[in-house]
Amino acid sequence: MTIRLVIADDQSMIRAGLRLVAESEPGIEVAGEAADGFEAVEVTRRLRPDVLLLDIAMPRLDGIGAARLLLAEPRPPRIIMLTTFNTGDNLKASLRARVNGFLLKTSPPEHLVEAVRAAAAGAALIDPTVAPRVIDEIASLPDLAAPAELGSLSERELQVLRMVAQGLSNPEIARDLGIGEATVKTHVARVLHKLRLRDRIQAVVFAYEAGVVRPGERPGPC
Repeated sequence: MTIRLVIADDQSMIRAGLRLVAESEPGIEVAGEAADGFEAVEVTRRLRPDVLLLDIAMPRLDGIGAARLLLAEPRPPRIIMLTTFNTGDNLKASLRARVNGFLLKTSPPEHLVEAVRAAAAGAALIDPTVAPRVIDEIASLPDLAAPAELGSLSERELQVLRMVAQGLSNPEIARDLGIGEATVKTHVARVLHKLRLRDRIQAVVFAYEAGVVRPGERPGPC
């Protein structure tokens, strides 16, 4: 199945480079491009791509504003935010908009391809350079009252949610809990289903907002 991609960036050379990387991979088709936020919204609505690569800093309407408009629609694309700088304000605003991933423009090409494929498959990928800052920004979000859905999780599922929120990968969770990676994937899938969350990024935001993980907590023995 071909992944249809739209690239939105105000710099034509950046768009050309991203297109070159994306189209060098089998199964990825660049369906269109946009040079500002309003154009990104228009092109995405018209072409209905699977994934949108969206630059944060663009004229007329920035990437965060465009993401909010598109993600509020009934059939939104998967959105990966692109940025030059690992800044807290941009990350926090993107998290609030509920985007599906983060990439630095300085990331190696394989990270771009991996992020696009992950997003198209319903998962989320955060550039390893950005990941620690993302966790810190999520941790600074204010606690909200724990939603009723939290009570639907088993003790093990709650434990897995906590470890996901602390930034552990599936292999790391499997190692720490002494279970198979396939079992971890099953637990994560059940957590997302029960909490009606789209991906791991939403799970991390949920965990901090619900008080499952507290600011400053880091992975440790369970």
